[in-house]
Amino acid sequence: MLKKSPPVVESTPFSDFIRNASSAERKRVYGRVLKKASERQNRLVEEAAKAD
Repeated sequence: MLKKSPPVVESTPFSDFIRNASSAERKRVYGRVLKKASERQNRLVEEAAKAD
């Protein structure tokens, strides 16, 4: 029995960015995303500490 191919889906803005952005642009965006994620995580930790 042969495996079926997954269905073809339309391209998304995210997938277009990953394929087409320069390395420098991806690094810049990833850096911003990681910074925001760290800030949000730190806020959650602070809120949890206050709740104790």
